[in-house]
Formats: sequence, structure tokens, C-alpha cells
Amino acid sequence: MRLVVLPVGRLKAGPERELAERYCERAEKAGRAIGVKTVDVIEIDESRARRPSERRSVEGAALKAAVPKDAVIVVLDGSGQALSSEAFASRLGRWRDAGRAAVCFIIGGADGLDPNVCKNADFTLSFGAATWPHQLVRIMLFEQLYRAVTILCGHPYHRS
Repeated sequence: MRLVVLPVGRLKAGPERELAERYCERAEKAGRAIGVKTVDVIEIDESRARRPSERRSVEGAALKAAVPKDAVIVVLDGSGQALSSEAFASRLGRWRDAGRAAVCFIIGGADGLDPNVCKNADFTLSFGAATWPHQLVRIMLFEQLYRAVTILCGHPYHRS
């Protein structure tokens, strides 16, 4: 199974990028034991359109074009379902066990996600009702992916 993170926007060099890369690398390395082949990041450029609806539309089209064929699509949005780390790991494990080739996590830009992207999602995940900067959402997602992989491996990183 391949894990793909599709964020709108790019992380600049600095501590946020370093932390995101660290958890991404950890998730990929630990994931090999449970069938995770790669953890990929495909950054989508922020649109320069004038109106928010146009920006969401342009970004949405780019996101949809980047989703791997037959992937499980997970969008991150405050209106989604908040999961415990164990429940997140369980869901990831079920997708893996069902033979899904990829799980794609979509993180919107400053104006949010195009409704068409959300409409096509298999699952909407929330990290709470608060609004988070996309840099922090990316770090939190990578940490949860790493944590989920370690839970599925039986590694002691996660403590209940």
C-alpha cells in the first residue's frame, strides 16, 4: 500500500519542514513491516486566482488530477470525524487488508477545499474543530501516520 499526502502549498525550509520530513521518513521506514511501500508527498501549488471560489476550484482540479488511480481518498476538514489514534490505525489497517493500493490524504489551502473534492472523498478526517495552519496539519498527519504504523506493527511508540 502507498500513502500519499496531497497538501495545497509548499513548506518552506525550516523547523516545520524538518519535523514533517522526520515523521514522513519514520512512517515510511516503520511501514515496510506492515506493507506500506512508500509515503509520498505531492505538493500542489496555491492558486493565484483572485476570488476564493476560483482558487478552490483551480486547486481542487489539481488535487483531483494528482490522486492515484483507485486510491482511498481522505480529506482533512474540521467538519470531519475525529478519530483516536487506535481507530485511525484500525481504519488504515482495514484499507490495507482490503487490498487498497493507495490511501491519499488531501489537505486544503488557505481558502479550504473545493466542494467537488470533498464530495468524492471516501472519508473526512478532522483534527478538531479549531482551524490549523496547513503546515501544522501536515506535521500532525505525518505523526499520526507514523503512530498508526507503529500501532499496527506492535511497536511500543504508542502508549494507551
